[in-house]
Amino acid sequence: MKFSLSWLKAHLDTEATVEQIAGKLNAIGLEVEGIEDPAEKLKGFRVARILTAERHPNADKLQVLSVDTGEGAPLQVVCGAPNARAGLVGVLGLPGAVVPANGMVLKVAAVRSVESNGMMCSMRELELGEGHDGIIELPEDAPVGAAFADYHGADPVFDISVTPNRPDCMGVYGIARDLAAAGLGTLKPIAALGVAGSYPCPVEIRTEDTDGCPAFYGRTVKGVKNGPSPEWLQAALKAAGQRPISALVDITNYVMLTYGRPAHAYDLSKLSGAVVARRAVAGEQCLALNGKTYDLTETMTVIADDAGVHDIAGIMGGEHSGCSEATTDVLLEIAYFTPERIAATGRALNLTSDARARFERGVDPAFLDTGLDLLTGLILDICGGEASQVVRAGAAPATPKVVAFDPALVAKLGGVEIAGDEQKRILAALGFVVGDDWAVTVPGWRPDVDGAADIVEEVVRIHGLDGIESVPLPREDGVAKPTATPAQKLERRLRRAAAARGLNEAITWSFLPEGEAEHFADGPLWRLANPISEDLKVMRPSLIPGLLSAARRNLARGGSSLRLFEIGRRYLRDANGKGAERLTLAVVLAGDKTLRGWATGKAQAFDAFDAKAEALALLAEAGAPVDNLQIMGEAGVQFHPGQSATLRLGPKNVLARFGMLHPTTAKAFDLDGPVAVAEIFLDAIPGKKGAAGFARVNYAPPALQAVKRDFAFLVRADLPAGDLLRAVKGADKGNIIAARVFDDFRGQGVPEGQKSLAIEVTLQPAEKSYNDADLKAIADKVTAAAAKQGAVLRG
Repeated sequence: MKFSLSWLKAHLDTEATVEQIAGKLNAIGLEVEGIEDPAEKLKGFRVARILTAERHPNADKLQVLSVDTGEGAPLQVVCGAPNARAGLVGVLGLPGAVVPANGMVLKVAAVRSVESNGMMCSMRELELGEGHDGIIELPEDAPVGAAFADYHGADPVFDISVTPNRPDCMGVYGIARDLAAAGLGTLKPIAALGVAGSYPCPVEIRTEDTDGCPAFYGRTVKGVKNGPSPEWLQAALKAAGQRPISALVDITNYVMLTYGRPAHAYDLSKLSGAVVARRAVAGEQCLALNGKTYDLTETMTVIADDAGVHDIAGIMGGEHSGCSEATTDVLLEIAYFTPERIAATGRALNLTSDARARFERGVDPAFLDTGLDLLTGLILDICGGEASQVVRAGAAPATPKVVAFDPALVAKLGGVEIAGDEQKRILAALGFVVGDDWAVTVPGWRPDVDGAADIVEEVVRIHGLDGIESVPLPREDGVAKPTATPAQKLERRLRRAAAARGLNEAITWSFLPEGEAEHFADGPLWRLANPISEDLKVMRPSLIPGLLSAARRNLARGGSSLRLFEIGRRYLRDANGKGAERLTLAVVLAGDKTLRGWATGKAQAFDAFDAKAEALALLAEAGAPVDNLQIMGEAGVQFHPGQSATLRLGPKNVLARFGMLHPTTAKAFDLDGPVAVAEIFLDAIPGKKGAAGFARVNYAPPALQAVKRDFAFLVRADLPAGDLLRAVKGADKGNIIAARVFDDFRGQGVPEGQKSLAIEVTLQPAEKSYNDADLKAIADKVTAAAAKQGAVLRG
């Protein structure tokens, strides 16, 4: 919301400086995002008089001027303006000044071999208007030598951020009311004089959609003269960032920006029959003022006549019924539209406007007559004409909201003691009516106030939030109890572990483009009804797509070796529409595992075993029983079928999947080269059995030294090494504490279709050392267990 200082002072009697006003706005919750001071832009420009004007010796269209700047000797300036002449008082830009329109820094320069000490300026060059046919002509009595910013009356412009719950501050008058309540001046009353109509309104006005438009008021004004609006009105609109169009349009915009009350003016000659607020008919269209045509539905409220729709109610007017310079008779419309209907229509049409921003937040339903009087009065003053009587169709919600309030709540909820009389003063200044029993009647322009807590906020906000002392929260004696949940502790632990392994954490969107999400969808997708972007309309079914997109961006920008991970939620949905969030950890390895070098030769890419190593290490850190995991297939169609697998605890409980990305999936994400991926389903990891506790069991090292024995088995070439390893470890759980594969040999001496797996078994004696008979008994158990997997001890 932008407004000028003079616009504010038109409604607030104050002597406060710009800095004081900005400080108070910030203090009461209206954040000042910026202050634009035109005086800064006009620095270096001075009121000056042309003493003489001679033809340029080297150019027919240029003149050499002698210019009086009010001090010292006159300056020589070269000028090409056709109206430059002796005696003209204009604006001179001195060397060093910056031209606002184009940023050019003025300096002493030769123009066609004649020295020029600045520039005589036009309206457009100083961004004061569109005039560029000649230089600015000031009155004869303009003070020569004065800074033009001082003479022109440069008006600072405030730019404040209005939160969605403050529709009353979508107008300058509401901002002035807040400042007056905060003690920064006196609020001026609204000078709205009732304009009595001199003839019956010739147009029938009615509302047929009382749900969307409960109240629809209007009147006509005939004999108006439309044209450019006055300078003061144009200046106010420019300060607000609006482009002046014509007097009739500018007046409606001025009323909206001043009082937060949108209204509309129709060219009466372009209307036929009754003007009605009604529901749109399926298939109807409206050509709006922005030049776009919108398809309407039965849920939308429109303003129409016998010929068709003229206005998307409360959002934007139609192009063919708008006012032009030829307009002589107008129909003024001011209405109350239901905020929910306006918001729904605006979202459905993807159409925003200043009117929508105010109506969907909620305007004052009691301001209809006053707003129409203000609108009519300004049109009669500026454009002339004769007003008809007012037609009132329907009625706006008139029941005031009354809140039972206890002034002690200010201290209890707000943390500051404020006297009851001061609370009443603040509330009265904001427009609330406080009864003797502290029943507070909420003004119609504050639809955001629902209960006592909102009233406390108003009192404390105006009193001053900086007056609230900082009070520490109460805490129990002794050591603070941990507050992190088990899930939060797990996430922290895994983040540290992943970072320690050289992985870099990424944080990606929880939303995905539909095409990317479908590559990793194992069921129906969650689609958003109101996405922040068309490219982010689906809740992610996996963390992998976001990491693949991050990898693509980094590789495209020169990254050569990417090790990314992310911990977050994926969002699943079954055929019945039931959904769930699942805590997941994903890893993407792309680019080169090791860079090329003189010692290593060519660069090496990541492979499936790298993804497996990351999955196992992180599962172990998460507390999963990695020694009991089974390696099985069916990682998903997104993975390479021969270079991927799942890690399961039993045939159904999948804890993780890993492997190389399928070439088709990699191509869909525009990735070249091999990409290794792992995804760990943290919610599938079983919890620890037994009583929960944070103390570790005392470490008791074994009294005897461990013994290692090696076994070499001939097995089928397609037998997973993990199956054999698991069988060997389970052969004698009382003695075998570890086992690992240290060799996989296929070649001379090994039959066709088989391979030789060498396993190192670690034995731990308990009470006495092993003898030969003990070792032989254990070896026999190992051999027998391996035989169940089809393994034969190699001779």
